[in-house]
Amino acid sequence: MSDSHISQHFETLAIHAGNTADPLTGAVVPPIYQVSTYKQDGVGGLRGGYEYSRSANPTRTALEENLAALEGGRRGLAFASGLAAEDCLLRTLLAPGDHVVIPNDAYGGTFRLFAKVVARWGVEWSVADTSDPAAVRAAVTPKTKAVWVETPSNPLLGITDIAAVAQVARDAGARLVVDNTFATPYLQQPLSLGADVVVHSLTKYMGGHSDVVGGALVTGDAALGEELAFHQNAMGAVAGPFDSWLVLRGTKTLSVRMDRHSENAVKVADMLTRHPRVTSVLYPGLPEHPGHEVAAKQMKSFGGMISFRVAGGEEAAVEVCNRAKIFTLGESLGGVESLIEHPGRMTHASVAGSALEVPADLVRLSVGIENAEDLVEDLQQALG
Repeated sequence: MSDSHISQHFETLAIHAGNTADPLTGAVVPPIYQVSTYKQDGVGGLRGGYEYSRSANPTRTALEENLAALEGGRRGLAFASGLAAEDCLLRTLLAPGDHVVIPNDAYGGTFRLFAKVVARWGVEWSVADTSDPAAVRAAVTPKTKAVWVETPSNPLLGITDIAAVAQVARDAGARLVVDNTFATPYLQQPLSLGADVVVHSLTKYMGGHSDVVGGALVTGDAALGEELAFHQNAMGAVAGPFDSWLVLRGTKTLSVRMDRHSENAVKVADMLTRHPRVTSVLYPGLPEHPGHEVAAKQMKSFGGMISFRVAGGEEAAVEVCNRAKIFTLGESLGGVESLIEHPGRMTHASVAGSALEVPADLVRLSVGIENAEDLVEDLQQALG
């Protein structure tokens, strides 16, 4: 589908990009092409380029076109999970002996991929505080081929100046990869700030309803996009047609959901800053957050993720998680329902003992789109 005629306003693109009406019936929602193979019009005579659904599937194509449009990229690729997308990216960009700079705060699964999988392949990595471009520059070596950034980061909500770190990466001849899962393209578009590749866990805000697992890569570099597509097909961890359809449904309401997530998070963060049992609130929307000014510059608003530290240490933090009622105790994030978790024992257990280890008294919230007063009251009773 050519989207050249579509308005470039995000809300319009989210609903229309990739969403061509079905030519047979006029259905306004792309069909779920639950098919593995396609009839060819003679040997090599492919209809629309489709031959086998690992290589391409029309429902996945619709999603990939939608993702590229929303991130302002030239090529989008959808995968079975966020980690499948990351794995494809790393094996496309890197070879044994190469080096990557990774952030000192990142999703535990990403760290595990570097520390336990990619390292065995002979790829070296080192940790830097990506909120400090000078620290990133100091971590770069002649072998550095990629700089990896999460902003906001998971779970400490650190902020990286994407444009500044993009310059550091360019100076080193390296690619800048930005995990945009927390912000989504509605709040932040890293490619426009100099990033080479954007990574998403589509499981989170892009899907938005806690009913699908998926991942994505988007790039503005056509040649790199072709390389990624080759590896996607060669490795095979593609998004299935129904999963693609679910995420495509989710992106249509992304803007209105993110507005509500952000509005609710501001109210929750405000209460937490005033609660006597909370020792620290990590939310880039707070003026006292060290990354607030950078976040305000590169983000539309500050998102729905909040972390906070609790007086009384680890057991007190765990108890808060256990006492919450509307906030559901569970891993993941970005759904319409609010979630609460203890990163040290749950999503980030894999970083224990490393430079990415998280504080034991930390609680992470994914603030949903319920009534904000109910969410505030629930946290107040959980904190006691």
